[in-house]
Amino acid sequence: MTTSLPEIMLPGRKVLVTGGARGLGEAFARALVAAGAGVVISDVLHERGEALAAELGDKVFYVPMDLSDADAIKAGVDTAAKHLGGLDGLINNGAITNSGGKQMADIALDTWDRVMAVNVRGTWLTTVAAQPWLAESGYGRVVNLASDTALWGAPNLMAYVASKGAVVAMTHSMARELGPQGITVNAIAPGLTLVEATEYVPQVRHEHYRNGRAIERAQVPEDLTAAVMFLLSRGSGYITGQVLPVNGGFVMK
Repeated sequence: MTTSLPEIMLPGRKVLVTGGARGLGEAFARALVAAGAGVVISDVLHERGEALAAELGDKVFYVPMDLSDADAIKAGVDTAAKHLGGLDGLINNGAITNSGGKQMADIALDTWDRVMAVNVRGTWLTTVAAQPWLAESGYGRVVNLASDTALWGAPNLMAYVASKGAVVAMTHSMARELGPQGITVNAIAPGLTLVEATEYVPQVRHEHYRNGRAIERAQVPEDLTAAVMFLLSRGSGYITGQVLPVNGGFVMK
């Protein structure tokens, strides 16, 4: 599935995308550029991030950022905002899985802690670092990447599922804290999407999703970009604290 232009335009908006070097983050960066936004992508995949930024042109800048490192997060967000001349939007996309295919009793403590450090603490600290920039813009939009695994209770993926459940809860709380500053905070909850990071997923899990969806086909990154663009747009200004499953109807709320 391909799209030529996103359905919603964001001319002049300034957006930071974490985990932007590949997969969903790359898809969001490409859609933002097509929508007219200035974009900073951050990641720990430095060569890929720099190459993508160079490919997408002078509206895109790459900033190294390790979401498990509090100092790197603060420095990365400030660098991104200074490069763009402020921040209007933040997509908290960066995350790791690391517990796929393991029963909960088999997950090592350091694996659990690593997933929580990146997916939960990283999302929290990135939003904290971006908060003053988003408030100053008078427009702030935060989009968190949750997962429908936390909505249906996917087995053999406990650390990741727990981390994304925390992202859902944080979305609600962040929305209440940041609302008085004019910042909206929402989340999308994708289903199993065909990206490099999900290549490890067994075919039986892919089939489980395909057979359970109302729209019976594989999910691809472009299925998510329009929802994210909308949540970054002016038209979503009275929507906050919401979690939108984007998964072909596998989970319905």
